[in-house]
Amino acid sequence: MNNAWKLKLEPGAKWSGVVGRGKAIRFTSLQEHSNVSLMLFHAKDLSERYNMPDTLKAQHTSHLTKGNVLLSDNGRVLASIVEDTLGWHDPIGGYTTRKLTDEKYGLTTYQEERNAWNRSGEENFIVELIRNGMQRRDLGPTVNLFSKVYCGEDGTMHFEQDHASDGDFITLRMEMDVLVVISNTPHPLNPETTYPLASVELESVPAVPSNPLDYCVNYRPENRRAFENTWQYYALQEQAFSGGVRL
Repeated sequence: MNNAWKLKLEPGAKWSGVVGRGKAIRFTSLQEHSNVSLMLFHAKDLSERYNMPDTLKAQHTSHLTKGNVLLSDNGRVLASIVEDTLGWHDPIGGYTTRKLTDEKYGLTTYQEERNAWNRSGEENFIVELIRNGMQRRDLGPTVNLFSKVYCGEDGTMHFEQDHASDGDFITLRMEMDVLVVISNTPHPLNPETTYPLASVELESVPAVPSNPLDYCVNYRPENRRAFENTWQYYALQEQAFSGGVRL
């Protein structure tokens, strides 16, 4: 039986859903200038969520690629990057606001443009957070897939245009049950003044479960410690519910 799942995210679209532990989602760019922003939460305890500072500090990096993991604020691994054709994804640039979108691309409204209006990342995230029992105050750092941002010697942030092409992909393996919240909206540092029209495909793909020999586990010593925290969490969960008795 084929249990594959696939979804095409049109420009400006949003989505949220729970991806189970051990499952993998591949994100594929279908046009140039793609940017997909992600927020991640532990599906069974929404107070545990993606921690950008710890993710970057623990892995000694300011960008993400194969081998890197996305850490929660409890020191556990929410997801790991098991495939990547680009080698650089942005964890520091954030998402667009309504004000920024109107200033850069021109004022549009749903009442006049219907589904062709220019959506912002902030509004998309708020809608999906509310759908999952959260609210505006739960907005947090994002990972921007398919975008490259780096800092110059003077601290200025630079956005690299033409970074992603049609067919580039990245695969995230979930190490916990994760609520993934997605906005397919432009990167806030993209200098283009025309709203980017790039679709992205999401697809469930087979994944080998993490283990002590796994590439992501051994990418850095800090990664292994975070995986051990995650494995211990689930080992205790399984013991707590074994035999139908919760400890």
